[in-house]
Amino acid sequence: MKRRRSKLEICVAVLLTVKNRNNKPTHIMYEANISWKTLQRILKPLVSQGLVREMDVIDSIDERTKKCYEITQKGENVVKYLKTGKDPQEIEELSEISW
Repeated sequence: MKRRRSKLEICVAVLLTVKNRNNKPTHIMYEANISWKTLQRILKPLVSQGLVREMDVIDSIDERTKKCYEITQKGENVVKYLKTGKDPQEIEELSEISW
């Protein structure tokens, strides 16, 4: 049986997905393997902390999508820091992401 992912692991999955140019909400949801409700709860703090930028879409092809997301330099720095191999439990204690 697989263990459940922590909030931090889910946030990192969303950041990595946005970094890989999957910037529409449904693409992020499927790539990070999370529900729509969870995605909405995660994107709000990421945007408010300046890790991800929310942009309005003006696309004549797909009128359903109103928003898309782009990783910021601060978000890139967080991903780079986490990839250096820090202990996940240590990072979990340091991060205070409000839900």
